[in-house]
Amino acid sequence: MVPASASRPSDTANLTDDVLERLVADPEAVALARRGADGWTDVTISAFHAEVTAAARGLIASGVEPGDRVALLSKTRYEWTVLDYAIWWAGAVTVPIYETSSADQIAWIISNSGAVGAVAETQQHADRVGEKRGESPALRHVWVIDAPGDDGALAALTQAGTSVSDADLETRRLTVTPESLATLIYTSGTTGRPKGCRLTHANFRAEIDGALEQLPDLFGRENASTLLFLPLAHVFARIIQIGAIRSGAKLGHTADVKDLVTHLGEFQPTFVLAVPRVFEKVFNTASARAYADGKGKIFDRAVKTAIEYSKGLDSPKGRASLAVRTRHALFDQLVYGKLRGALGGHAEWAISGGAPLGERLAHFYRGIGVTVLEGYGLTETTAALCVNTPEGQRVGSVGRPFPGTEVKVGSDGELLFRGPQVFEGYWEDEEATADAIDPDGWFATGDLGDVDDDGFVRITGRKKEIIVTAGGKNVAPAVLEDRVRANQYVSQCLVVGDGKPFIAALVTIDAEAWDGSLDDPALKVEVQKAVDDANTQVSQAESIRKFEILREDWTEENGYLTPSFKVKRNAVLRDFHDTVEALFVR
Repeated sequence: MVPASASRPSDTANLTDDVLERLVADPEAVALARRGADGWTDVTISAFHAEVTAAARGLIASGVEPGDRVALLSKTRYEWTVLDYAIWWAGAVTVPIYETSSADQIAWIISNSGAVGAVAETQQHADRVGEKRGESPALRHVWVIDAPGDDGALAALTQAGTSVSDADLETRRLTVTPESLATLIYTSGTTGRPKGCRLTHANFRAEIDGALEQLPDLFGRENASTLLFLPLAHVFARIIQIGAIRSGAKLGHTADVKDLVTHLGEFQPTFVLAVPRVFEKVFNTASARAYADGKGKIFDRAVKTAIEYSKGLDSPKGRASLAVRTRHALFDQLVYGKLRGALGGHAEWAISGGAPLGERLAHFYRGIGVTVLEGYGLTETTAALCVNTPEGQRVGSVGRPFPGTEVKVGSDGELLFRGPQVFEGYWEDEEATADAIDPDGWFATGDLGDVDDDGFVRITGRKKEIIVTAGGKNVAPAVLEDRVRANQYVSQCLVVGDGKPFIAALVTIDAEAWDGSLDDPALKVEVQKAVDDANTQVSQAESIRKFEILREDWTEENGYLTPSFKVKRNAVLRDFHDTVEALFVR
């Protein structure tokens, strides 16, 4: 049943209205696809609406009240999206938790948010919730998605909600206004306990309005589709989920990174989103395979040609030279098609965020026919503040601000933004909120950058991560780290040298790309090449003079990466203190 209030003015609508508008327009339109043992099955907007509202009835029947918080602890999957919208339909607030979180992290988020319910993906996740349940007195319910039969979260909620009428359900949905809290997203943060970012329905709707206006070639094209594989607990993936539901782009989910290329090939998305590490991995894997097959020199020429071809598009003539275009046509048949196949074969566009992509990779991907549109934003800004667009792209920048979004550079070089997607503040932390947002509404990003005459924003480093050498030289480590990490054998890089006479680096190795000994002199030669390449981007005083190859990679599991693949600098500097000191005494 479609409620009479299905069509409302945008200034009174919440995120559930997106579902109803599509339902009214075409109830049998395909909205999502769900992967099972027999492959992908399309899900209509009508079927999705039925599952969402059935789960919402169950939440209401279970005592979830308007404004209550409900935690969602799961990897990216179809049920995540159903439950997210069900929580909103019940007038409640979604609190995402990464499925890799420890019992202590889970307990902190559930306790701090005051969540009254939690949906866990597996019994193991539920057990983690239960380990410290005593620290969360408000928590009354824990549902498990993968529990067998009628005990599964969606089945259990559906069964519990049969007594909730259509009228009661609609009344509850209409309690949600644009100003209502939609979610509390706890920043994964590289230091300290995470803080809950308060994002409203208006924040999300403003963000989506900007994204659909700026990126019509992605969301608005015929048969648009995307396969989500980044964690939906992160605001970056979440905004794509909401954008797909709003626009009609078909949405798929997978969290199986090992079989990602297979799933991309099956789903064949027209656009993808990823963090730079994914794009680096695709490139490095292809390079390693080419060298293993004795075709390394051909691959390197193809890479060089793709970059030259892309740079030609930015030249005054708007195209590369005839010689480059001729080579490009040949490599398109021999090399580029296979690389596009790694992203499903039909993706013309990709969105990158979370960290700088680097000009070399950006030119490479555009040169092979998959334009990576780099953007910039934070959890506190409901994802993107600015983005490169198909019509306005400047490689090396993160694009122009969204419509209605203002940017300025502070006296110390920090980027400040103001706009409708900027959050209301941190959950129950007025001091941190006051530090982040000034009385005029300007949000301090913590990132250093500049804005060129055409309005394109560039990120040059983190304000708190600037290294000051003993000689007083200010060094932004991101420029060096990103370039070193682009090497096919390097997994992570952390530049050090605060208060030291020169700059050095800690480097970890990608075990999938390098299958030899870490003591092999050839590996040191390869890393030195990466360092030499990075040093071309900076002055001699900023260059990396020494490096140390570590025995173990940094991962989320061992505590050195956040779920969005950022290095926890403080954790590394704490645990590898002696290693860092040794770089400067020998």
